[in-house]
Amino acid sequence: MIPVLSLRDFHSSRKNDFVQKLGKTYEEIGFVAIADHGFPFELSDALYQVVESFFALPLEVKKQYERKALFGQRGYTAFGMEHAKDKAEGDLKEFWQFGPELTPNELEELQYPANIFVHELPDFQGLGIKTYSELLRIGRDVLKAIALYLGLEEDYFEEFVLQGNSILRPIHYPPIHGDVGGAVRSAAHEDINLITLLMGASASGLQVKDRNDHWVDVATEKDQLVVNVGDMLQRLTNNKLRSTTHRVINTEEALSGASRFSIPFFLHPISSMPLNCLKECIAPNENPAYEPITAGQYLDERLIEIGLKPA
Repeated sequence: MIPVLSLRDFHSSRKNDFVQKLGKTYEEIGFVAIADHGFPFELSDALYQVVESFFALPLEVKKQYERKALFGQRGYTAFGMEHAKDKAEGDLKEFWQFGPELTPNELEELQYPANIFVHELPDFQGLGIKTYSELLRIGRDVLKAIALYLGLEEDYFEEFVLQGNSILRPIHYPPIHGDVGGAVRSAAHEDINLITLLMGASASGLQVKDRNDHWVDVATEKDQLVVNVGDMLQRLTNNKLRSTTHRVINTEEALSGASRFSIPFFLHPISSMPLNCLKECIAPNENPAYEPITAGQYLDERLIEIGLKPA
């Protein structure tokens, strides 16, 4: 079990206790479950229903919403197209990606592609954008707590994430039939972004690697969100906070014909955010663990590594 923290504490007299527990958990494990966050789970239920309807559409319909020039950053990405870093086999999944819903001028200024509307399911986009907004709100609170733990101003991350390049990704892991070789639903990997927020998936399979290199099942209550550190935050904090390796395995449930649906929210900053190691995280006489880079440059590197963007 991963630790469970109440976000209500962050908005109370127990604020510092929440900050310290969150920071220490992210140093030790990199994953935490957040309760009392205010996310309306009737919205989650409605989105999961329409997500299942989308992935049940014929492949030729779904592929109408594939935009290969966007490298999977909006719309539909077909089964097996993405793979983990340094792994040849594609993951056994297909997915959709929502970005921020901004004005045309804002999209042009930030160089973000627009979201794609699914004509067969008119509620899909509205529910996705509402969910995106709710999870961004919660993620901003988590980042405020992280900033305080690191000795930064509470609003340090705000200017970088309010119009950040965040992604809401509904994922379908189809039933597994026949020999898939070494492929799994989602091979061992670390997330690219600052933090990831995950609403409860429709089936088991998520595992996290602990400090002893043992795989541990992640199981939470429906009213909790799993929130983990991504590589951008690990890099920014000079490895103080841990971006933990995790995966989605081929369970007996999958092999018996069950689909799995999952909807992670990958909280990204704006592309121009510097990921230079924070001085607050560098000990005296210690050198930074990483070279300076922007979030946009780092994202491009990683998209190439996982097969969504050509080198």
